[in-house]
Formats: sequence, C-alpha cells, structure tokens
Amino acid sequence: MTQMNILLNKAQIIERCISRIHQEVTACPNLDNFTHVDALILNLERACQATIDMAMHQVARHHLGIPQGAAQAFEMLVARGLLEQSLARAMKAMVGFRNIAIHEYQELDLEILKTIISEGLNDLISFCRAMGVRIKPH
Repeated sequence: MTQMNILLNKAQIIERCISRIHQEVTACPNLDNFTHVDALILNLERACQATIDMAMHQVARHHLGIPQGAAQAFEMLVARGLLEQSLARAMKAMVGFRNIAIHEYQELDLEILKTIISEGLNDLISFCRAMGVRIKPH
C-alpha cells in the first residue's frame, strides 16, 4: 500500500466515525441512552486509533525515531514541523480519553464526552488536513 493510500484509508475511517457520531448525537442529543452513548464512544475510539495510526505512519515515513507511545508520536510530528503544537495537545487529550474509554480506568464523564463531540471532531478534521488529507466535516 502506498504512503498516501495508508493515510487515505485512515482518514476514511475518521470520516465514517464522525458521520456515525453525528447520527448518534442526532438520535440522542441528551446522551441519556446507553446504547447511543456506547456507539458514540466506540466511534470516538476508532477515530482516535486512526489518528494514532496516521501519526505513527508519519513518524516511520519521516524516520523520526521510535515513539514510546501515541503522545510522543504527536510530539515528534510537532518537532518535525508537520503538526502545530496546539493540535498535538488536542490529539493527546483525545488519546487520553480513548485510553480511559478502552481500559475503563474510571467512569466516563459525559460532560467531557459532550465537549469532545462539540469541539474535538473539528480537531480530527484538522489533524487529517495536517497529514495532507481532506475529509468532509458532515
């Protein structure tokens, strides 16, 4: 698979997840139905994983070293000038949310979920753009 195909594939995953998130929010705007909230979280996890995959791919492609984790991969992209610090910070926060959701370190705060839905989806779109791929905002 070519370099750009890998990025396009991951961007398509993110675009599809954003679309599903919008569908779930429309179906349950108050986030008071477990099934809808669960679908939201699952799609956020998938989108976050796709951004991690894109970041790791770019780190390898540009021979930036071996990151010790997702957060460091985003920082390596900043150091190379491929990503703005503010966007890297937002992506690292989203990865932190993903880790909590996947590993159930603690109960998820619905207010944080609402913030990610209202603000974080734009960060996903911006990250794709920074990686050279445009996706639909929905």
